[in-house]
Amino acid sequence: QGQLVESGGGLVQAGGSLRLSCAASGRTFSSKTMGWFRQAPGKERTFLAAIRWDAVNTYYTDSVKGRFTISRHSATNTVYLRIDSLKPEDTAVYYCAALFIDAAYGSTHPGDFGSWGQGTRVTVSS
Repeated sequence: QGQLVESGGGLVQAGGSLRLSCAASGRTFSSKTMGWFRQAPGKERTFLAAIRWDAVNTYYTDSVKGRFTISRHSATNTVYLRIDSLKPEDTAVYYCAALFIDAAYGSTHPGDFGSWGQGTRVTVSS
C-alpha cells in the first residue's frame, strides 16, 4: 500500500510564493501520473495540475496556468507544486494523488485519482 504525504503549506501574505511537496512511499508511484488538487472550505475538491511519469508532460486547469508549476523529482519520489502570486482565493487544503489508469491521462476528475494524502493547508492573507 502506498502513501502520499503533503507538506509545505502555511500562512502566507498575498503576492508571496509557496512550494508544496508530495512525498511518495510504499509503492511505485514513479511510473504514474501525479496530480494536485485543492479543496476550499465548503467547496468541492478541484483539479489543479498533473505531471506524467516522464516529468516532462504536464497539464493544468486553465485558472492556474502561469501561476502554478508542477514538477517531480524521480530520484526522491517527490512531486512539487509551486504557487506564485498567491491570492486569498488560493486558501484551501492542497492534496496530491496518483492516476493509476494510464489511459486516463488528461483526466481532471478526482474520482480517477487515488492514494490521496492527508493534505496540507494553505492560508493566504490579504
